[in-house]
Amino acid sequence: MAHQTTLRPDLKHIAEQIKPNSRVLDLGCADGELLAWLQTNKQVRGIGVDVDVNSIVTCVEKNLNVIQADMESGLQHFEDGSFDFVVLSLTIQSMHNVELILQEMLRVGRCGIVTFPNFGYWENRWQILKGQMPVSETIPYEWYNTPNIHFCTVKDFSQLLAKLGMQVDGQVVLHQGEPVNFLPNLLGSLALVQFSQTKAL
Repeated sequence: MAHQTTLRPDLKHIAEQIKPNSRVLDLGCADGELLAWLQTNKQVRGIGVDVDVNSIVTCVEKNLNVIQADMESGLQHFEDGSFDFVVLSLTIQSMHNVELILQEMLRVGRCGIVTFPNFGYWENRWQILKGQMPVSETIPYEWYNTPNIHFCTVKDFSQLLAKLGMQVDGQVVLHQGEPVNFLPNLLGSLALVQFSQTKAL
């Protein structure tokens, strides 16, 4: 029987999108929480990528396949179509070349899954109206010490995918781990988007 552990809410929703026995690449895998759960519960064949040495050590201790690399220069370590799913969780907002990483995700994988803080969330808008940069559960840093360099809304991200010839295959907007179905771009603080190449007509 599969060992059940409690995943972080956004990782739980990512895990629900991934089919058993898939090939998974987890970019910015951190401590390997998602990969370890997927290997135990869905028998995936997974590889993690992270730039942080401590994260790499933690993943190795969990017997996970992991590579230390900086994703900003692309995913040249991997061949075209090597994976079924490529995951980038709560990392894209801190990357310099967003377009490159999205293109690389769909070069090496059939399907991409990205999660990011939704800057359109009403509390963020309200803080800006009050003259301050937002600080919230999903954006926990002050403007002067944040690693985040790109903020976007759910709508912004969909528009970027369309510009790159990609399509949204599924989307879940969350707040405190629960799906938001009514006015998600206003009431959801975290977005999960599953995407692929737009099919030619």
